[in-house]
Amino acid sequence: MKVSTRGEYGVRAMVALARHYGEGPMSITDIARVSSVPPAYLEQLIAPLRRASLVQSKRGARGGYILARAPEQVRIGEIYRVMEGPVAPMDCVSENLADQTCPLIDNCETRPVWLKMRDSIVDVLDSTTLADLIAPSTKVPRELPVSRTA
Repeated sequence: MKVSTRGEYGVRAMVALARHYGEGPMSITDIARVSSVPPAYLEQLIAPLRRASLVQSKRGARGGYILARAPEQVRIGEIYRVMEGPVAPMDCVSENLADQTCPLIDNCETRPVWLKMRDSIVDVLDSTTLADLIAPSTKVPRELPVSRTA
């Protein structure tokens, strides 16, 4: 499963807002600069986040965008689903039952692995909050070591 730039940029923008939480609204320009998301693309991403009640907008000279809830109350899975839709490494295991249209579902020998994969992804997304990502102890390695076999 691959996350699109829409999903990646949406989470990055929300992390920028989480870092600024409690300090007032951020302009699109500031969010874009801090999150390295192109401003024109960011404008497209903010609208669905606002409709999902994850972000609020404030009008006026000191207006901009703020998180609708505290960073510890916003799960990455919420943001992901707004940006990408249901978690589904394969259509046959989509969180949205209407998308599970494969005629082989009842007798599919490989479906259990796709269900486990989906459930693992959901667990990571839904157990991680914005607060977890902005915590000072959160260190993400720049590069994972490559395992070599003889």
